[in-house]
Amino acid sequence: MRASRRQFLAGAGVSLAAASSDDIAVGLIGAGGRGTLLMRTFQSEPSVHIAAVCDVYEPNLERALSLAGKAQGRTPTAYRDYRRLLEDKEIHAVIIATPEHWHHRMVLDALAAGKDVYVEKPLCQTPEQGVELMEAESRSRQIVQVGMQRRSYDLYQQAREVVAAGTLGHVRMIRSWWLNNYLRSKPVSQLEGKLDWEQWQGPAPRRPFDANRFRYWRFYYDYAGGIVADQGAHVFDGMHMLMNASFPLAVTAAAGKPHHPAYETPESVVVVAEYPEDFIGVFSINYAAMRYKTQNDQLNQLDGDRARMDIGREEFKVFLEGSEETPAMVKRSERGFAYATVLHVRNFLECVRSRRTPTAPIRLGFQAALVVQMANLSLRHGRRVKWNAASRRVEL
Repeated sequence: MRASRRQFLAGAGVSLAAASSDDIAVGLIGAGGRGTLLMRTFQSEPSVHIAAVCDVYEPNLERALSLAGKAQGRTPTAYRDYRRLLEDKEIHAVIIATPEHWHHRMVLDALAAGKDVYVEKPLCQTPEQGVELMEAESRSRQIVQVGMQRRSYDLYQQAREVVAAGTLGHVRMIRSWWLNNYLRSKPVSQLEGKLDWEQWQGPAPRRPFDANRFRYWRFYYDYAGGIVADQGAHVFDGMHMLMNASFPLAVTAAAGKPHHPAYETPESVVVVAEYPEDFIGVFSINYAAMRYKTQNDQLNQLDGDRARMDIGREEFKVFLEGSEETPAMVKRSERGFAYATVLHVRNFLECVRSRRTPTAPIRLGFQAALVVQMANLSLRHGRRVKWNAASRRVEL
C-alpha cells in the first residue's frame, strides 16, 4: 500500500515527503455551510485529515478550524488567500466550495499546483470557462470530481440500469420539477465579523459592499446563474446520467420576473433542453411555491412508451402501461439522499488513491452547467440557443 501510494503521489506531482504516510491531506477553500459539511464528510473517511482551511470571512474560517480541530485532534493551518494554500506541498487534494464565480479560476490554479480537486457545482459560469476547464483537465494528471452526487448515488445507479434495460421503452421526454420558497428570506444589511470584500469579489465586477450580495450570492448574475442554475445543474446531470446523454443540441427557457426585493434572478423558470439522443428534458423550478418536506420537493418523470419512471430524492417507482395506479417496481435508497454525498466523496478518495476517473469528472460537470448557462442565455436573448458540438461554442 505504501509503495503504491508513493508511486501515484510522485506521478501526480505531489512531494515524496507526503508519500511517507497513507494519509490524504486535504485543504478546504470556502468554509461556508456546504464547505463545512463536505469537510466533515471527508474527515469521516479513514486516512484523511484536513490540513488547511481558507476563507475570506473570519467567522466561517474560525468555525471550520474549530470543528476540524475537535474532530481530528489537530488544528488545520489557516489561510486567507487560497493561493498560499495551494503552495502548501503537504496538501494532496483541495475542496473548492466557494461561490460559483470563483470555481473556474480556482480549479485552474489547483491543477497547475498539482492538487486533486473536489469542486462544488455548478462547475463554472460560462461556456467558454467550461471549455477551458476541459482542456486543462486533459493536459493534467490530476483527479477532478464535480459535486454532482447523484452520479455516485445507489438509487440513481439502479435507476440507470432499469432505463438501459429497456424497461421503459423509448423515452422521448423527461419532466422534472423542484419546488421551494425563498421569498420569505429577510434581506440583510450588515454582517457579523470581518469580511475581505475585495478578495471575495475576485474575478467578478467591482461593486460597493452589499451584505445581501455576500449572503445570497446565488441570486446575483455577477456570481452565479440564479436558482435555475444552482438546482438545475443537479437535475440535468441526473437526466444525463439516466439517459446516457451527451451535450444538448439546443435550449429554450421562459421565466417570471424576480419577486424578492434583493435578488436579480427569477425564482420561477421553465427550461426545455433538446438532445441528440432523441429526447427532450423539461425542468420547472419554482421557488415561490409552498415549502415541501425535503423528500417531496423534487421529482423526475421519465415518459417511456412502455412505462414511466418517477424518481425523487429517496425512491423511484416504475408504472407499466395500463397499470399506472400501482407501481410494478419500487426501489428505495437504504441510506437516503444525504448519503449520496458520502458516496460521492468516497468515490473521489478512491480515485485519488487509484488514479482512476471519478464518477463526475469535468466533462460531465460542464455538460450539466452548460444546459443552465444556455437557459440563462435564452432568457437574456429571448430565443432558442444552440450548442455547436464541433466548435464547442454557443450559437445565438
